[in-house]
Order: sequence, then structure tokens, then C-alpha cells
Amino acid sequence: MNIDADDFTLLGLPRRFALERALLDNAWKALQAKVHPDRFAAEGGASQRLAMQWAVRVNEAHQRLKDPLKRAAYLCELAGAQVQAHDNTAMPSDFLMQQMTWREALEEAGNAAEVEALSTEVTAQRRARLARVGELLDGAAAHTDGTAQAAQAAQAAQEVRALMFIDRLLEEVDTRMQRYEDEEGA
Repeated sequence: MNIDADDFTLLGLPRRFALERALLDNAWKALQAKVHPDRFAAEGGASQRLAMQWAVRVNEAHQRLKDPLKRAAYLCELAGAQVQAHDNTAMPSDFLMQQMTWREALEEAGNAAEVEALSTEVTAQRRARLARVGELLDGAAAHTDGTAQAAQAAQAAQEVRALMFIDRLLEEVDTRMQRYEDEEGA
């Protein structure tokens, strides 16, 4: 085992966006059982510290791969397409217009039903974009042409940035919905 291996290699999983959660969890549990610090209690402090580093690394890999958006961003980075969410906020104009429309709808929503309808619409868009990311990333991996792989990974990175915007909007939608629910319960 190599602590510096990518998360997929570390967990013995194929480098793909489409990843069965049960397979991921089983790989994580099996590896965690091998590296858990308690297994090295009799071997002294140095062995336990090393085991702790391994356990932390295995947990980090599991956390990254179990979240579809984090997994997508990670795959983009492995393919050489940095997501750069903090530095690169450039988005296609149609997506920016959609964002403004959704934000206006949230601002103007007068009741829980309107917020719920918006949530349904945005969640559907999130699912569609995640599916597109999967097609791009897993399709890029199938290409032998490095230029085609890079282009698809770059498109996937742009979709990941859009999904980050969508997730922030969904957090705001959830906050607004919670406010309506709290008002109804009061």
C-alpha cells in the first residue's frame, strides 16, 4: 500500500464517477480494519502513529469518494482539469441567467409551496448535471485520445462549478423552507 496513492487506488476501486456505494463502503471497512491503530497497540507508539496516519488517510479517501460532487471534483483534478472553484467563477451566460431566475423566485416566494416547487426544480437540475458529469468523466476515461479526455474533463470541471453554485442555492432554499416550517409550528 502507498499512502500517496490516489483515493481509488488506495481503496482498490476503479477510477470512475459511477461508483456503487456498497462497494466503496466495503472497501473502506476492509482497509480500515487493516490499518486501525488498535491493531498496533502492542507494537509501540511509532507504529500506532503510523497506523493513525493511515486511518486518517483512508477516512479522507472515503469521505471524498462517497460524496458525488467531491468525487467529481477529485476525478477532474486527477484528469488535469482543476475545478478552481474559488478562482474561476466564470460560467456560461445561460447558466448565470438561470441562477438569477432561481434567486429571484426564492426572493419572491410567498409561501412554503412556492419554495418547495423551486426546490424540486433545482434538485432536478442538480440530478441532471450530476448525470452529465458522470457521462463526461467516465466517457473521458474510455477515450485513448488525450485531447478528447482533457476536453471532457474540462467540461466536467465546469459542470462541477455549476453544481457548487446549485448546492449553495439549495442550502438557501432549505433555510427558507425551514423558516416557513418554524413559522407554521409556532
